[in-house]
Amino acid sequence: MRAVLDSSVALKWVLPEIDTPKAVRLRNEFRLGMHDLIAPDVFAAEISHALTRAERKNIIRPPASIKRLNSVLSYPPKLYPYLPLLPEATAFSSQTRQGLYDCLYVVLADREGCPLITADTKLLSNLGSTFPFITSLASLP
Repeated sequence: MRAVLDSSVALKWVLPEIDTPKAVRLRNEFRLGMHDLIAPDVFAAEISHALTRAERKNIIRPPASIKRLNSVLSYPPKLYPYLPLLPEATAFSSQTRQGLYDCLYVVLADREGCPLITADTKLLSNLGSTFPFITSLASLP
């Protein structure tokens, strides 16, 4: 399967949450070459931001974010430059009132003609009915 990997799914590789086993299974299958995962190149910054936020919320202890970031980036999805996606994502964000980073993932999935796998329930509820290619991690086997 070829799919856009939302950072919300990759974050579950290093922060135990609901559906972590599904996220880890997806990563393991990706490592075995069963899936082709892609993401906009803001992916790494989003992961880093979420991990440092987890430190501030005392979910993890400093400097755990660096070790966990390195774990995610040890085998990242293929990263696509975000700049070519930005004009369409900006217009889409303005139109839908959805966050710009989310829109970068949606635009990439739309352009590449593949699903966007996400664990972001807000993204799913706001755009899932409009864009049926947005797939919930929870819906994966």
